[in-house]
Amino acid sequence: MKVGITCYPTYGGSGIVATELGLELANRGHDVHFITYANPIRLDPDTPRIHYHEVEVSNYPLFQYPPYSLALASRMAEVAERYHLDLLHVHYAIPHSISALLAQQMVAAKRRLPFVTTLHGTDVTLVGMDRSYFPITKFSIEKSDGVTTISEYMRKQTVDVFGIAKPIHVIHNFVNCSLYRPAEVRNREDKILLHISNFRPVKRVLDCIRILAKVRQTTPATLWMVGDGPDRGPAEVLARDLGLEDYVNFMGKQDHVERLIPKAHVLLLPTELEAFGLAALEGMACGVPPVATNAGGVPELVTHGVDGFLEAVGDTSAQANRVIELLTDEVLHAKMSAAARATALRRFCSSLIIPKYEEYYEEVCSE
Repeated sequence: MKVGITCYPTYGGSGIVATELGLELANRGHDVHFITYANPIRLDPDTPRIHYHEVEVSNYPLFQYPPYSLALASRMAEVAERYHLDLLHVHYAIPHSISALLAQQMVAAKRRLPFVTTLHGTDVTLVGMDRSYFPITKFSIEKSDGVTTISEYMRKQTVDVFGIAKPIHVIHNFVNCSLYRPAEVRNREDKILLHISNFRPVKRVLDCIRILAKVRQTTPATLWMVGDGPDRGPAEVLARDLGLEDYVNFMGKQDHVERLIPKAHVLLLPTELEAFGLAALEGMACGVPPVATNAGGVPELVTHGVDGFLEAVGDTSAQANRVIELLTDEVLHAKMSAAARATALRRFCSSLIIPKYEEYYEEVCSE
């Protein structure tokens, strides 16, 4: 098939999933055209059957805000016509699904151009619930030819919040289990905790610092903070205030987290609300047990006490105690590490999930 993919080309989960999906589809023989304002961060443009089309937005003095959604719609229509795309797949509802709808109407006289919208989380739970965006978010979902989301939690939220009657298909996030795999040898002396996110308030990155402080009261450990965002500064200040600056490594944005994750012993996911928990899955595939919060779609991924631990949001003491258990009990860590890897292999490998997208594409295109 010839598929056009639009996403936010950033370190957020929706952009990462969209990019990885495109790469996996290309590896399976499909032609994939990324249409967005910048090259997605995990995209290797040299991959066969991968194409990138930049959306350029003219900045006229008349416009207080550049009309990106209109420029995107025009670019979508242009690429669809020129390369004979079978469908568009947009990630994150606003504004991508509205742009896809406009593109669809622009080419309607010549051909059918269906589009699929994948809901990732804050496009429903945060942006979509804003009074300014609620009506158009609901409209965009209902006008999509197909709708998917990444967890049963998100499907239920979308139905409850927007009253959507059309079917919403749950296709969980995935991980390339060949690329994300355990290290052959992990350093047993240097205990490393790892957090990966976009450092927004919902990720509760300051809780990671507090967890480390409690862990280090009894157990030597260091913390790697991968990513960047508005809460990086406050986290750095808190680390200094708690005397932990020598034990926290703020690593910034990293393009190859698959090289970092296997070196860690525990992955921290203290988030306020997570639609799925992609970082936790990537950790599990690498045999790194997550200590996460029992919120959102994470329980669909992590089974408490089996392949990771789930504790209440904000309960840094409980989360720290779970980390200490894993760092001080080698038998427990080895058992949970193996179980985490097994969960990724059995339920979330790309080889299992990508065919579900292919089947759904065929279903949408045949309607």
